[in-house]
Amino acid sequence: MFWLLAILAYLLGSLSFAILLSRLTGSPDPRMSGSGNAGATNMLRVAGKKLATLTLLGDLCKGLLPVVIAGVAGLSLQQQAWVGLCAVIGHLFPLYFRFRGGKGVATAAGMLLGLYPPAALLALCAWLLTFYLTRTSSLAALIATPLTLPLLAWQEPAALLPMSALTALIVWRHRGNLRDLLAGRERHF
Repeated sequence: MFWLLAILAYLLGSLSFAILLSRLTGSPDPRMSGSGNAGATNMLRVAGKKLATLTLLGDLCKGLLPVVIAGVAGLSLQQQAWVGLCAVIGHLFPLYFRFRGGKGVATAAGMLLGLYPPAALLALCAWLLTFYLTRTSSLAALIATPLTLPLLAWQEPAALLPMSALTALIVWRHRGNLRDLLAGRERHF
């Protein structure tokens, strides 16, 4: 059951709501406009609030749904976390879109919401506070994601290894943003 759910989670994660919504509405392909990222933040830049909100909700749900299904199927918390990570990997490297996806933050938030809601709330608060203070989405993600690890280590240690892998992937996907942040060139809202 674990491997079947992991594969299905990857395939679900590969559905890029940013790309699908841009095609359905005739909006610019987010991979070719703005930051070039197929995610909610870039959709806000290139297609407006409505499509950005729909992208965010779709990406959040594709991280949440596999974890919930894995839990209902009786998988352990660690297995649920690995299944959720497969959904995030699908978002980062979508099979259907030549492996050019987003940065995984919203999908990771959905995964975390399904695994341990208090950690998702912590990440949301950290993201919102950082974004409010800096107006920089990438910095908010780079602070919020690793901040969940100590809480998970304390409360849900079974999820720590998959969440550490997730954190490493998100930081790696934001490596260009890190360079821009350090050089003072990162985009702000």
